[in-house]
Amino acid sequence: MEAKPCIDSLTVKSSHVLPPDTNSHGTLFGGKLMAHIDDVAAIAAVRHARKPVVTASTDSVDFLQPVFEGDTICLEAFVTWTHNTSMEVFVKATTENLLTGERKVCTTAFLSMVAVDEKNEPSPVPGVYPESDEEKWLHENAQKRHEHRKNRRKESKELAEKFGTSLPWKRDC
Repeated sequence: MEAKPCIDSLTVKSSHVLPPDTNSHGTLFGGKLMAHIDDVAAIAAVRHARKPVVTASTDSVDFLQPVFEGDTICLEAFVTWTHNTSMEVFVKATTENLLTGERKVCTTAFLSMVAVDEKNEPSPVPGVYPESDEEKWLHENAQKRHEHRKNRRKESKELAEKFGTSLPWKRDC
């Protein structure tokens, strides 16, 4: 497979923040923002791999700025790095007050997406190469983030095995 530039997977999605999207503070639900992040990352990953994908992990999501009712949320995503069947996708979310035009980055995140075949088995993906300075900056540390995710996943599996399906303080859930 021939490697592709990061920009080929660029995906941009904007949404108007409406009352059902907000909490009692009048700001966007964190889970709603996370759903937008997962959606735009999946589109970018499919655009790169041209195969169905599943989300393998989401790195920490820090809510840097509130997103208010009436604002828009604009998400940009692209594949920054690949490894066999997985892709790292960078997502930046920006909020805009439509009345003033003020824009702020409200969150950034990295997601790992895995391409799958018709049997839902992991499937190889093309490589990716950076062109812009920003893409190169993200690409440089991608292997380190990948190793960190791999270690975190191992710890998560250990926790799952230790605690199993029941909670120690309540056995009948």
